[in-house]
Amino acid sequence: MLAYVRSALFAAGALALALCLATTLTAADEKDKKKKKPDIHWVPTPQKTVDKMLEVAKVTEKDVVYDLGCGDGRIVCTAAEKYKCKATGFDIDPDRIKDSEKRRGKLEKDIQKLVSFKEADVFELDLSGATVVTLYLLPELNVKLVPQLKKLKDGSRIVSHDFDMKGVTPEKGYPIKVEAKTDDGEAYTSNVYLWKTPLKIEKE
Repeated sequence: MLAYVRSALFAAGALALALCLATTLTAADEKDKKKKKPDIHWVPTPQKTVDKMLEVAKVTEKDVVYDLGCGDGRIVCTAAEKYKCKATGFDIDPDRIKDSEKRRGKLEKDIQKLVSFKEADVFELDLSGATVVTLYLLPELNVKLVPQLKKLKDGSRIVSHDFDMKGVTPEKGYPIKVEAKTDDGEAYTSNVYLWKTPLKIEKE
């Protein structure tokens, strides 16, 4: 009789554990399903274009640079290394964050302290801490960011590679063209846009 009771208790315990694990796995599966995926396929910005973007933004060591959709972290790392400013990259893709951290690891130790990367949905970020924002997103995604960009301090700069921001007038003389080369060595002409805050919102 005692053996029977023990067997029954063991079976009940095993069933409870199985149900608990099943519930945990289901919750994890649901979380994975809800996790957002990148809106666009990542394409590296040519280094020459990166340099020009930071140049037209007139980055200094007093600036805080946010790169939205940081890819392999080249804009962030270049900003910190060249201008000794704080720079943060954001990307929703964990693989891109890993790539960015690898690039950060190649920097000198004192420069690494200026750089950080965070896995995040850029459309849910508080951008008010930045003075320079860099973008390489599609035009409709740039427009989607406008409510967040409006909250930047006056005098902040927004620089975009290739794509405009419909309804917002760029600075006079922009876009400018940059003759660059891709990572594969192919010739590539980039368009670089510049906006300053407060944004010049066009009337409909």
